[in-house]
Amino acid sequence: MSNEINATGPGTPGPKKTTGKNGSNYTVLIACVVFVASMVGMSYAAVPLYRLYCQVTGFNGTTQRVEQASTTILDRKMRVEFDANTASTVMWDFKPENRSVDVRIGETVQVMFTARNLGKETATAQAIFNVTPLQAGAYFNKVECFCFTDVTLKAGESREMPVVFFIDPEIVNQPETKSVNTITLSYTFYAKQPDKPVAQAPESGKAIETKL
Repeated sequence: MSNEINATGPGTPGPKKTTGKNGSNYTVLIACVVFVASMVGMSYAAVPLYRLYCQVTGFNGTTQRVEQASTTILDRKMRVEFDANTASTVMWDFKPENRSVDVRIGETVQVMFTARNLGKETATAQAIFNVTPLQAGAYFNKVECFCFTDVTLKAGESREMPVVFFIDPEIVNQPETKSVNTITLSYTFYAKQPDKPVAQAPESGKAIETKL
């Protein structure tokens, strides 16, 4: 006869619960979702912060935007060359009036660019810019530029667009830029995506009609 007894009495512990392991997995899943969402949010926030950092420091060849022209003009001259480009989605003929100018350091100068819409529809684009050598970006100051705002051209329309700038005389006092004799200012037009319409909320007191 077998001595094995089925322990089913009231004092016998029931089967072990497995909710601890499942709860742990659920906690890990929630933590992963929160982490991914946080990283996505940080990536969107990093874009404007990076642009602001570049504008303030001149990092990566970003030029400076100023309100007033320089009051100091040196006898030394520097050549500024211009490069004009468009993205493949922008059907524009875009070019500088002159490929280069020789300017005195600190002198405020105006140059012209022209753009013509070769497409059959109205198009809006924004110019992204930088300066090479990159370390010279902090000393290239713009007073006026078409790159400050979006540009909209109708089909076949042409427009002259000015750039007013000067080179900060401090450029000759810095070890990394004092030997720079040529600066290249480069622009590239990228298509501007139209703003999406915002849905209007129903007026207060009016019920939303639902069709069945």
